This record gives sequence, C-alpha cells and structure tokens, in this order.
Amino acid sequence: MIGRLENELFPTDAWPLEMFYAEFSRTDTRRYIVAEVDGRAVGYAGVMVIDTTADIQTIGVLPRFEGQGIGRAMLTELLDEARRRGADNVMLEVRADNPRAQQLYTRFGFEKIHTRKTYYRDGVDAWVMRRVLSDGGGTTP
Repeated sequence: MIGRLENELFPTDAWPLEMFYAEFSRTDTRRYIVAEVDGRAVGYAGVMVIDTTADIQTIGVLPRFEGQGIGRAMLTELLDEARRRGADNVMLEVRADNPRAQQLYTRFGFEKIHTRKTYYRDGVDAWVMRRVLSDGGGTTP
C-alpha cells in the first residue's frame, strides 16, 4: 500500500520499500500515519523526533484527494506527536516547485530558512523550513 502511494506521489524520488520497513521499525524515534477515505489509503506522513528536534520525513496526499483537509489533518497529527515526544522545533524539506505544499507549511507557521540546491533527483531545489513549537500555541492554523 505505502509503496504504491510513494511511487504515485513521488515518482522521481520514491523511497525503496526497504527504507519504509526500516523507518517503520524505529518506533522509538518515528511515527507514520496513513489517511484513508472509504477504507482506501489516500495519503501518508511520517515524523522523526530526536532529542528536541523533529523532522517531517514525508507527507503526501493523492492529487484527486487534495483540498479536502487530509494533508492539514496529517500535519496537525505530526506536530502534536512531535510535541508529545518533547520536540521544540520541527524541520522539513519541500520542493521549490511545490507552492501548494509551501502554502500549507506557511499557514502552519513554518518559515523558509535555507535552500538546498538541486536536492531532488530531477535537479529541483528544496526549501528547508522550520517551525518553533515552544510558542505554546496550537498546531492548527
């Protein structure tokens, strides 16, 4: 299921299935969630928390289900999980050519702090974004 979604959502940069298995087994530092509509997986997301820093590892929703609040709900859950695990800041990378995702992260209080040139396999830059969690506010914009 996740392998199929990964290949559909991120064909250029899809993680190998073995990498997901390794990620899923690290429950001490990681949490992955799956979004379903009518019993069918339509998205997934994951966070890694080490010490006080969280990193959104991945987040994706099938295009035909975008705009329904699924990404927002998953991001809210990941930020809540980061707080539960003691993180005070959250990092992520987002494609420089993905304004929809950038807008979502900005609405959640993430700020662009750096650009990683040609980060993705197809040569697209990545924006490094960060949100401070010690603000005491809620996670939903």
